[in-house]
Amino acid sequence: MPSPAQGSRPDQSADRSRVEVRRSARRSRTVSAYREGDRTVVLIPARMSVAEEQRWVAQMLDRLAAQESRRVLGDDALSARARELSAAYLGGRARPAQVRWVTNQNSRWGSCTPSERTIRLSHRLQGMPEYVVDYVLLHELAHLLVPDHGPGFWALLEAYPRTERARGYLEGVVSAARLPHIPGARGDRPAGSASREPAPGESCG
Repeated sequence: MPSPAQGSRPDQSADRSRVEVRRSARRSRTVSAYREGDRTVVLIPARMSVAEEQRWVAQMLDRLAAQESRRVLGDDALSARARELSAAYLGGRARPAQVRWVTNQNSRWGSCTPSERTIRLSHRLQGMPEYVVDYVLLHELAHLLVPDHGPGFWALLEAYPRTERARGYLEGVVSAARLPHIPGARGDRPAGSASREPAPGESCG
């Protein structure tokens, strides 16, 4: 699966059901987020528009999810997850002989060899949200049934509810890799929090 050049992000109202946005006049640029009990608190500058608020909340939710997904599945667990995804979304028809992590895929998130029924996922996915890893794994499982990217292939992925969101996340990773590094905000913040300043050209309102 090549790194996507384009993607989109659907409505994330379900993920935002327990999100509290706090605006601060003292906060000029930095956006940060942290967990507080069963809620996620997102801190933003008071002058941000509603559209910018929605965009930044989505980004910070993904950032926190990535931080919380540091547990890396071993190859055996990855194979077990592949079987679960195949059963849930592909009727159990995709049956890989081997699923493993590899470190030599820097331009692809995953790859599949249908003739050998083998699937390889890039180590760059490790630490990303589970739904992203699941999407890439399901993408490669679908290739065991349809080797190309024609309509039949994409029809197989329609059952997975987070396809577009995962593609949007991966697109963001690719785009961020092309930007200069933006240092995080100085100062203390709650453990398990995420913080980021808008990149050059990103307006805060």
